[in-house]
Amino acid sequence: MHLHILGVCGTFMGGLAQLARAAGHKVTGCDAGVYPPMSDQLRGAGIDLIEGFDPSQLSLKPDVFVIGNAVSRGNPLLEAILDKGLPYVSGPQWLAEHILQGRWVLGVAGTHGKTTTASLLAWILEDAGLAPGFLIGGVPCNFGVSARLHGALEDSPFFVIEADEYDTAFCDKRSKFVHYHPRTVILNNLEFDHADIFADLGAIETQFHHLVRTMPGNGLIVSNATEPALTRVLERGCWTPVESFGAGSSYTIDGDDATGSLIVHEGSKKIGEVTWALTGEHNRMNALAAMLAARHVGVPLDKGLDALSRFENVKRRMEVRGVERGVTVYDDFAHHPTAITTTVAGLRRKVGAARILAVIEPRSNTMKLGVMKDQLPQSLEACDHVYCYGANLGWDASEALAPMGARAEVHQDFDAMVKAIALEAKAGDQVLVMSNGGFQGIHNKLLEALLSS
Repeated sequence: MHLHILGVCGTFMGGLAQLARAAGHKVTGCDAGVYPPMSDQLRGAGIDLIEGFDPSQLSLKPDVFVIGNAVSRGNPLLEAILDKGLPYVSGPQWLAEHILQGRWVLGVAGTHGKTTTASLLAWILEDAGLAPGFLIGGVPCNFGVSARLHGALEDSPFFVIEADEYDTAFCDKRSKFVHYHPRTVILNNLEFDHADIFADLGAIETQFHHLVRTMPGNGLIVSNATEPALTRVLERGCWTPVESFGAGSSYTIDGDDATGSLIVHEGSKKIGEVTWALTGEHNRMNALAAMLAARHVGVPLDKGLDALSRFENVKRRMEVRGVERGVTVYDDFAHHPTAITTTVAGLRRKVGAARILAVIEPRSNTMKLGVMKDQLPQSLEACDHVYCYGANLGWDASEALAPMGARAEVHQDFDAMVKAIALEAKAGDQVLVMSNGGFQGIHNKLLEALLSS
C-alpha cells in the first residue's frame, strides 16, 4: 500500500509514517515545515518528503491519503482530495486498522505525564523480554526512537501507545484514543486542557468515557484514585476491572528526590525499593501506574520496579542540555500550570536552596487563549526568578505575573531575554526552560550566551 501523509513531520504522524514503512508499506509525506530532526528520521527510514501542500501532489496517486489533525479545511491539498473524491483516512484510524489490529494494546491516557508513563511502561516490558512495539510522543532515551513496530521478537503481541485526548482529524472530532481499543489502559489524571476544542472539563470526561466504553471485559483499567474527574468517568459506567493506585488505594509509592529512592507498597507490605533517575511525586505516580499496567501482561511488580532503576528518562523531560560557568540549563516540556508546578517542585527538592531561574513560553493553544493565565504565578511560586516570553499572546503576561512582583519579567524580544538571563545567572543556578515547542533553540543560545558573558 502507498500512503501519502499530510502533516507528516508532527510527532504522531511522523511515528505513524515510520511504523507504516517498517510494516512494508510505501510512504511519502508532506508538511508546511520539513526540517530536522523529524525530517532526518523520516528520510533515514526511506520516506520521501515534500515541502508544502500543493495540489500537484495528487499526481503521486497513493492508495490512500492519511490526514493529520493539524490539517484543516482550506488546506489546498486537502481541498483537492475532497473535490476529486479520493480515498482518505485519519492517522489514528489507519493506525488502528493496519498496525494495532490483533495486538495487545496498552494505552496511556491523561492530561499530564502520558509520554513519560508510556516510556516507563515500554521500558518495563522491554526489560522483561517482551519486546513491545510502541508509539510515543517523545523520545525515550532507553530506545532512542519515538516509534517502532516491534522489538527483538517479531511476533510480540504487545504495543504501547500514548493515548491522546486531542481530536482525531478535520473529519473526526472524537479523541484519538477512541480508535485504539486497548486491552490495558492507564488513566493517569484528568484536568481541563485543550481549550481550543473542549468547552469544559465535562466535555473531556465524556471523551474519556468513550474510551472506557471500548474496553473489553477481560481488560484492565489502571486508574489514579486521587483524581475526582476519573472517579466521575468510571461512575458513568464501567465494564472492565479497575486497579486503583495512589493515596486511599491498595498501591502506593514514595521516595526521596535527594537520594533518588523509589519505594512501592501494597497495603502495609513493602514490595521493594530501588534508586532511579527521575524526580517528583508526579513521576513516582507515573511509575506506579506503569508497573501495574505491566503486571497485567505478566511482569511482577518487583521485576517492574527493578527495571525502573535502569530507566533513562525521556528527552525534553528535565533534560540537562548543558552546563556553562557553573549554570545548569534544563529543557522540559511542561506547559500546563499543573505540570509546571510539579516540574518546579521536583527540581526544588533535587537542588535544595540553589536558585531556580524559570524560563517559560506559553505556547500551547490553551495557554495562548489565556484560559489558565491566572494560575501561572502560583505554579511558579517556588522559582527565584521567572522570565516569560510574551510575544504573540492574546493576553497581557505582565498583568498575569504581576502577583510575583520583581521576581517575574516579561520579554517581547527573544534575544534581549536570552541576554538578560545570561547576565543574571550565577554559578550554582538552575535555569529551567519550559515549553512544548522548540522555543527558537533557546537552550543552545543560552549556553552560548553564558559562555561569552
